Amino acid sequence: MAKENLNLTVFGQETEFEGKLEFTDNLIITGTFMGTINATGALEIDKTAVCKVDVMKADSIVVSGQVTGNLEAKERVELCNGSKVTGDINTARLRIADNVEFEGQVNMVEEVPDTDIFTVASKEYKDSLIMKTGEAR
Repeated sequence: MAKENLNLTVFGQETEFEGKLEFTDNLIITGTFMGTINATGALEIDKTAVCKVDVMKADSIVVSGQVTGNLEAKERVELCNGSKVTGDINTARLRIADNVEFEGQVNMVEEVPDTDIFTVASKEYKDSLIMKTGEAR
């Protein structure tokens, strides 16, 4: 699936949404959201947005506004200048800009390697991880 073909939906500043939200494309929230987000696309929380969630899951999450609740992103989380996040973050990559208020814990998750760890020798598995991360021996 090519990223260029994904749709972009924007919840405007006047939009107030409460409930469970699921999507596969890209979403920008500029208004108020309360509930749960479970997505496989990209999610952006604009500087005017206020979100109170149990959990916010997406491939990538960029926060410029306020989020209260846990964030889970398969690819990355970015906290932009002036954002405020209260909750735990689980992601593979994290970027936090200056002037960010963050209260919570961070758990860095690794992408699952292509190698099946239960069918290879430990040295072979370790070598596959070293090759993936580009570390020198």
